[in-house]
Amino acid sequence: MKDRYTIYTKEGVLENVLTRDEAIEKIKKYEEHGVDAYIVSESEAKRIQESGGKLNEAKWE
Repeated sequence: MKDRYTIYTKEGVLENVLTRDEAIEKIKKYEEHGVDAYIVSESEAKRIQESGGKLNEAKWE
């Protein structure tokens, strides 16, 4: 079985359980429309839901 992914924004879930390739294509489309979105694994999506929707954003230095 392939890994599954979820697309999140600061406001919550945009898309559920996608393949890696589907998630990448969706992120590119959101980016074109100025939406900051993140791809997270299915297990990370469960953690986010259990923690009340708190998405830990990546910080690049």
